[in-house]
Amino acid sequence: MNDTASADLLYVEAPHRQLLDEILDKWSLQVLDRLCERPHRFNDLRREVPAIGQKSLTTTLRRLERNGMITRVVIDTRPIAVEYRIAPPGTSLNRLIESLLSWTTEKLPEVEAARARYDAIEGAAS
Repeated sequence: MNDTASADLLYVEAPHRQLLDEILDKWSLQVLDRLCERPHRFNDLRREVPAIGQKSLTTTLRRLERNGMITRVVIDTRPIAVEYRIAPPGTSLNRLIESLLSWTTEKLPEVEAARARYDAIEGAAS
């Protein structure tokens, strides 16, 4: 990919950016992580991601379903139940997220050192 095409993908208005914004927010990452382990019902997810509110979880699940990362399956029981499962695009995304998290774990000490240097300089300048 040439530099111009690569730069075009980074524009705020680019469709790629919208997709990244919708699937890489703090709740989506946690929900995807849980669903990669096994299918979950709504209340199971609420228990496993205790900081998320009901409205935020509902919004996150709808957004992930709309983007094809998860599927919503109605289970014909009494009472009827709904289960959320990871979809193939979500599974492949999870592998990428794991790589990114591994990179951040490896580089975090360097980042923290850079932050400390920056803060020391900015603090001295104030």
